[in-house]
Amino acid sequence: MQVHGGCHCGAIRFEAEVDPDGASICHCTDCQVLSASAFRVNIAAKADGFRLLQGEPKEYVKYGDSGRGRAQAFCAECGCQLYATNAEGARDVFMLRAGVIEERAQLAPARQIWRRSAMPWLGDWPDLPAKEQG
Repeated sequence: MQVHGGCHCGAIRFEAEVDPDGASICHCTDCQVLSASAFRVNIAAKADGFRLLQGEPKEYVKYGDSGRGRAQAFCAECGCQLYATNAEGARDVFMLRAGVIEERAQLAPARQIWRRSAMPWLGDWPDLPAKEQG
């Protein structure tokens, strides 16, 4: 499925090919803090299917417990988060933030990850498969 997206102010625009059944909810604490929310919905786009059409995102590198860096891309003008990708080595996958995709209503999450970090007030979502970690 081809999707189109961009930041809130319009400075950055992109298009990508995604599997519409591949959206996931991430409850990890990094996603909570970086999104300023209880979770984040992501969908993967392979590098050969991702194209920046306008603008150049700014990147912040977050290092995980593994020591590996993840580049968190966002608009320097409005602060809108766009995607995450490898900070070092090949950038073969871009984890797009579903909220910046125009077709987001068609990207219903198929799974949850890092459920062990989920906010207890969210309750249980028994119809959505969950992994306790990533």
